Amino acid sequence: MDNLSQLVEALIFAASAPLSLERISLLTEQSKADLRPILNQLQQHYNAKERGFYLADVAGGYQFRTVAELAPWLKKMNRDRTPRFSHAALETLAIVAYRQPSTRAEVEYLRGVDSGGVMKTLLDKSLLRILGKKDVPGRPLMYGTSRQFLELFGLRDLNDLPALKEFAALDPQLIQADPLDPEITGID
Repeated sequence: MDNLSQLVEALIFAASAPLSLERISLLTEQSKADLRPILNQLQQHYNAKERGFYLADVAGGYQFRTVAELAPWLKKMNRDRTPRFSHAALETLAIVAYRQPSTRAEVEYLRGVDSGGVMKTLLDKSLLRILGKKDVPGRPLMYGTSRQFLELFGLRDLNDLPALKEFAALDPQLIQADPLDPEITGID
């Protein structure tokens, strides 16, 4: 491994959040074109071996992650750090993730209950972010998921979210129709 590979590896290891290619380029003063093969080589190196961790491409950056099979042992070490979400929080996150940008009224319409408290909590935990104001009377805030959401759920980007059809394949009666379809909900 050459010095640049070692530097890139050390930067990713020391970072507290996924490190983007752009950030690595700035820190190393190297072009993205020079860094891509190094990142690919590091991914192949760590992902091909039987290790306790791998190099993931997640939330628009690179981060070392532990393999899922070791989760029971790691949970023992970090009992207090395991994020727990209420049903309401997961439901709200799912609605915003699949429909973003979404307003609070749209989320409440789909959930059938007041969601202000849940959305504030998700904002405080940096899982949701404000994207701007909708150009309708009242100018309600529009919400979307954050980079922290992608990181927490191990997603590279929103395209990695499972399609609603995948859920229907698990249990055909679970989803009769797309509950977020504007023709069904009447919400655009």
